[in-house]
Amino acid sequence: MTAAVTAITGGIGAGKSVVSRILRAMGHEVYDSDSEARRLMDADPAIHAALCRDIHPVAVVDGRIDRPLISSVVFADEAALARLNSIVHSRVTADFAARAAACRDGRIFIETAILDTCAPLHPLIGEIWEVTAPEELRIARVQRRSGLSAAQVRSRIDAQHTPPAAALAAIPRHAIINDGAAPLLPQLHALL
Repeated sequence: MTAAVTAITGGIGAGKSVVSRILRAMGHEVYDSDSEARRLMDADPAIHAALCRDIHPVAVVDGRIDRPLISSVVFADEAALARLNSIVHSRVTADFAARAAACRDGRIFIETAILDTCAPLHPLIGEIWEVTAPEELRIARVQRRSGLSAAQVRSRIDAQHTPPAAALAAIPRHAIINDGAAPLLPQLHALL
C-alpha cells in the first residue's frame, strides 16, 4: 500500500526546508525533491545527454553538471525552464512513487517548490501544505544563503510564479505562515 502523500510547497525562501526539518525531527519521512533531483541528475547519463541537447551544449562536461550555467539559461528563458522541468520531473516522480510505496509510516511528505508545474506528481498528492512568507523576507533569506543579488532572487521568484494547476484545485490546501513571527510548531501540530 502506498503511503498518504502530503506536498510541502511554497516559493523560494518561504521556508519549506525549515518545515521539512521539523517534520523529520518529529519522525516523519520527507522526500526533498530538490536534493533528490540533484542526485538523480548527477547519476543519469540520459539526463546528461538531454541537458546538453535541450538546455546548453556544454551543460555537462566530463560527467559534471554545470549548475550555474544551467541556472543562468533557464531563469532567463521560460521555454528552457520548461524543457529542464520536462527532463527531470518524470524521473523524480518515478523515484518518489517508489519511495512512497515503500514507506512504512503510512504517510510521506514531499518538499517541492514547483508542485503546480510538476504534472506527473499531481495524482499522488492527497494534501498540500503551502509555506508562505512576505516577498522581501524571502528575498533576504535567499540572499543570505546564496549570495545572489535581490534582482537574481526576484527573477527566480518570478520564474516559480505560475497559476495553480487545475488538477490540484480539488486537493485540500493549507497555509503555513513562516514570517518569523507566527510560531511554526503549533501550525504543524494542528495540521498533523
